[in-house]
Amino acid sequence: MQNLTALRNDFPILSRKIYGKPLVYLDSAASSQKPKQVIDAISKYYATNHANIHRGIHTLGEEATAAYEDAKKVTAVFLNSRSWKEIIFTKNTTEAFNFLAYSLCQSFNKGDEVIVSRAEHHSNFVPWQQCAQKYELVFKIVNITAYGTIDLRHLQSLLTKRTKVVSITHISNVFGTVNDISTIAKIVHKNKTENGCTLLCVDGAQSVPHMPVDVQALDCDFLAFSGHKMLGPTGIGVLYGKKELLERMEPLFFGGGMVGTVTEQKTTWGDLPLKFEAGTPHIAGAVGLAAAIKYLQNIGMKRVWNHDNELAEYALKKLKEQKDVTIYCPEYQKGNRCCVVSFTIKNIHAHDVSSILDQEGIAVRAGHHCAQPLHDSIGVPATVRLSAYVYTTKEEIDTFIFALDKVRKVFQ
Repeated sequence: MQNLTALRNDFPILSRKIYGKPLVYLDSAASSQKPKQVIDAISKYYATNHANIHRGIHTLGEEATAAYEDAKKVTAVFLNSRSWKEIIFTKNTTEAFNFLAYSLCQSFNKGDEVIVSRAEHHSNFVPWQQCAQKYELVFKIVNITAYGTIDLRHLQSLLTKRTKVVSITHISNVFGTVNDISTIAKIVHKNKTENGCTLLCVDGAQSVPHMPVDVQALDCDFLAFSGHKMLGPTGIGVLYGKKELLERMEPLFFGGGMVGTVTEQKTTWGDLPLKFEAGTPHIAGAVGLAAAIKYLQNIGMKRVWNHDNELAEYALKKLKEQKDVTIYCPEYQKGNRCCVVSFTIKNIHAHDVSSILDQEGIAVRAGHHCAQPLHDSIGVPATVRLSAYVYTTKEEIDTFIFALDKVRKVFQ
């Protein structure tokens, strides 16, 4: 990426040292770092514009409301949504899928079906699993191919007239592989049910921060992602949903801000998207998310994706040169993989690898990455995960590779 040195200067934390060594942050799939533009936007909001929204008829209230609603519009443009009213702010991707699962499944009939993939993050696995048990639904799991993508033939074989929802990830947070959502949408939407067609929900937690995502082109019915993985603050997430579907859905949370009228006998709901946002929302988080989106737009999402692919190719090449390293889902399609690489070193536990790397100033993730069913399927309890982002350099990957020798020396 051009001007990478200048870009890195926008991230204050990258100047920090860990155990006296320069920070090499390779855990962006868990949570990305924040540029000063996002930090400053949040600070400015609290210092100059803070008030509650949609209530106070005063200057601060109007400014805060405008900032919050502007964040919705910025997000809608970023996703190419038809309207900002299709954008619901949540705490994170996890809350979005819990809302979707409970709101949708409560309207299904006993014996109806829900399909997820074996590659899902727990956030898009457990809510559907639990709702299936609660509402006596059939919970199906679609296989993945050797390339780490959804097995489309198996998906087609699982679909029946009782299949209400298919919910899958766009990019695997373990493999970094990309699912062809537009093709999957065609398969899913061709499946007719008693009262329409099967719905497609997409986990965009790893895709939206890294690649251009057009919800109209994908034709997904719902898509969720988190601000903290795309340079924004924690505590703010997004649920996109097609307007006609959201209008038919019932809210899950009740209280101030989401109502139309309230009497002793009856309550009506507010218009979209307010009816799904009970209580005071994370206004500062929305402001920070908008700043993060604008920062990414200024770079250009195609450039972000190209940088990601270049780093993925480089990291995989370097790791393949390590004879005692096993890379999971090593097959690589150039130009179509996020820089998320999971691996193990022979006879060394993933947690030990991460611990020693930390002493070298290098942050990586170790464990099952909230994807236990996937790790069970590949036969390992834990892997080490390297994940990069816009601020990551090839030199940092070199530092990481060199530090693996330190890990080996410790455990020889």
